[in-house]
Amino acid sequence: MEFAAAPTVAGPAGTLEELTISVGGHRHSALAAGPESGEFVLLLHGWPEFADAWTEQLHALGEAGYRAVAVDQRGYAREARPGQVEDYGIDLLVGDALAFADSQGAERFHLVSRDWGSMVAWTLATTHPHRLRSLTALGTPHPAALQQAIAIDDGQAHDLGYVRFFRHTAGKAEKFLLRDDAAQLRAVYDRRIPVEILERTVARLSEPGALTATLNWYRGATNDVYHVPAGRITVPTLYLWGSEDPYLGQSAAELTVHHIDAEYRFQIIEGATQWMAMETPDEVIALLLDHIHRH
Repeated sequence: MEFAAAPTVAGPAGTLEELTISVGGHRHSALAAGPESGEFVLLLHGWPEFADAWTEQLHALGEAGYRAVAVDQRGYAREARPGQVEDYGIDLLVGDALAFADSQGAERFHLVSRDWGSMVAWTLATTHPHRLRSLTALGTPHPAALQQAIAIDDGQAHDLGYVRFFRHTAGKAEKFLLRDDAAQLRAVYDRRIPVEILERTVARLSEPGALTATLNWYRGATNDVYHVPAGRITVPTLYLWGSEDPYLGQSAAELTVHHIDAEYRFQIIEGATQWMAMETPDEVIALLLDHIHRH
């Protein structure tokens, strides 16, 4: 594996570096901030977003002296879109995340994640705890806690109906999301993310094959809704949950504590949804920096 740095690019909050990280024949676009000598922080996005969803956090981490990198993951980066559903299994996604850290020379690192990125993170923390200094998950509870909630809470099972739709309607789901100038895809964001990121994201997901590649994360799962092989967590963990999350309910969020065998903080972000990194960046950054500073 290898990585190449491109010229820095200017944005409204300053500059972020553009990187290309090569892993297993794939080339992943990435954004970075902070000194290369800083402790490494890897940020994993969810669906349907890209590395730029972490823009505010990247700037804050870089300014605090960390080396922060957010990567366009498998299926999202233009040059990392394998065509088979089996190419998106959780073991391969975890392997990618480890390879991203390896490419930056990080034997141990802080891992920050959201949505499907958190499914990868919970699993990585289970299988490779020795690699992590700390874990932060936004929105997505521990997978076992979510399975418990689905079993006891009919509302939680109902709210994840979109996952079953994505998994079992290949082709139809893409057409549904992209028709009428991607009206249904735009609705996913509920007008809660910055317009410039929204338009850039919709444009990228409208490229031929892009949306299918991202939905293959759902289709590549080997079992039930959001079921991945995550077990006991033994690294310091911060879990943030938005009180207005329409898909992941409070019961699963509260059950997560029973799967953590390490220092753990659970914080509800009032009024926020799954997009809290962009909705309430200051609150998320304050909690994130405090957690990482202590570990």
